Amino acid sequence: MPKIEVVAENLYRTLGKRLTDSELESLLTAAKAELDGKDEEAGILKIELNDTNRPDLWSTAGLVRQLSGYLGRDVRCYDFFSTSEEVFETGERVVTVDPDLLDTRPYIVAFAVSGKAVDEPTLMDLIQTQEKLCWNYGRKRSAIAMGVYRSDLITYPVRYVAADPLKTSFIPLQSDRELNLVEVLDQTPKGQEFGHIVRDFTKYPFITDDNGKVLSFPPIINSAEVGAVQVGDNRLFIELTGTELKALIHTASIVACDLADDGFTIEPVKIIYPYDTEFGRELVIPYYFQSPAAVSMKDVCKLLGAALSPDEALAALRRMGVFGLHDSGSIYVTVPEYRNDFLHPVDIIEDIMIGHGMDRFEPEMPDFFTPGRLTAEEEFSRKAKEIMIGMGYQEMMYNYLGSARDFIHRMMVSSEGFIQVENPMSENYEYVRKSIIPSLLQSEAVSSNAVYPHRIFEIGKAAYADGSEPSGTSTKNYLAFLQAERGSGFNQIASQISGLLYYLSREYSLKDVQDSRFIPGRAAEVICAGKTAGIFGEVHPQVLENWGIQMPCSVCEIDLDLLL
Repeated sequence: MPKIEVVAENLYRTLGKRLTDSELESLLTAAKAELDGKDEEAGILKIELNDTNRPDLWSTAGLVRQLSGYLGRDVRCYDFFSTSEEVFETGERVVTVDPDLLDTRPYIVAFAVSGKAVDEPTLMDLIQTQEKLCWNYGRKRSAIAMGVYRSDLITYPVRYVAADPLKTSFIPLQSDRELNLVEVLDQTPKGQEFGHIVRDFTKYPFITDDNGKVLSFPPIINSAEVGAVQVGDNRLFIELTGTELKALIHTASIVACDLADDGFTIEPVKIIYPYDTEFGRELVIPYYFQSPAAVSMKDVCKLLGAALSPDEALAALRRMGVFGLHDSGSIYVTVPEYRNDFLHPVDIIEDIMIGHGMDRFEPEMPDFFTPGRLTAEEEFSRKAKEIMIGMGYQEMMYNYLGSARDFIHRMMVSSEGFIQVENPMSENYEYVRKSIIPSLLQSEAVSSNAVYPHRIFEIGKAAYADGSEPSGTSTKNYLAFLQAERGSGFNQIASQISGLLYYLSREYSLKDVQDSRFIPGRAAEVICAGKTAGIFGEVHPQVLENWGIQMPCSVCEIDLDLLL
């Protein structure tokens, strides 16, 4: 979970009151946060945020905004956001985009600030916000990277271009000599850490002003001159580049609101794209794109188990910084500019619960009792587990989330039917698994030094898109097992299936199948009661090569829910 450091004096001054540790701990629940430690000598509070869906809280300003509203202070209205209907005049503040960036790092957003000199706490908090947002929300800069510059040194329009890496040079931050872009990747610490993001491109993203003065080589490093923000600077230019436009706009909104709360004046910037985006070809940042959300009071009271009135629900939302109104039995809310986490009516109910005060809900003893017992599915799964162990297999346990690389590309399958996480924190947890087989192959890929044969299995869940279900998805309990040894083949694993289904008392037949994961002619479907209950076969050599496996492998996957 994200952790931030807050200057205690600044926090208490902004809140208007000094708190004891216990009082602070109690108040931090409004931000789903907790006190993780203190540096008494430096006057620093270490705060751990327990909600990765609220990146707006990963800064001192964002945390203070949430806590101040919870304490009853008026919620601020931000008047510098444009919408599709209303676009602010930006004058000369324009960023142009090179069409060659479409297939590399296609998006940039930006805004400027003025009206106040940057002091040491503000600069440190801005750097911390930049690091947290780009590392966690921005997937280690691959989706979002942010740069802050001295606006007085910039001549508009700013140009976001695709640069030749060998012919383009500049002096990077914390360096005293000019390097071309390839040398920046090879010879600087930031280049070595983040160079993999752009290294495979023929041209690299690059930002200059109208006079050719270099701002940045995103997402790697800023220039030494324009990108070296110092205490006392009173005009800043802030840009964010990346691969997901909506996430970039949201991040810009968070930073803009933080700086506005800190006393800066926000100056919108126009971005001109040479290609279509989901918000058009011209976009003025900061930009408000969130859609209104709603929930019925009936659902609020049912889920919270309390008979709240509409006025109480609206007051609770106001304490969370959310404006709303009540009409015809429903609560309608305007999502704050800095938030993007209202994905379902339950998210509104959660804010009502926190804003109302969780300590105000009366605890109740259950008025009915039921005996605990195993479900039929669990009993059947345990029986299958005992059989697999009896046949010499070792049980494994895996994550249900993974990457497109492992679940799709290495398995040589289509992405159709896979459930993709809309806003993952890492590409390693971007997809819900549709099959257990990739997980088994992943284990085998790192087990070449273990004595053969290898026999492993897992009983777990897999999910896939299903339009016939109200949720749009189906979740199944699967048994999957793998054997790896020189003699591993179709006949050997077929005998294992025969033994498994015999002890499960299930009749079955086999049907030839063509599946890209298996060697043609060496795979079959398991048919039970006229339905396909599973698949098994010898893993295709190309799949093995994709995983770096040199030993022949045979795998089987069976739908336990269907067998039950």
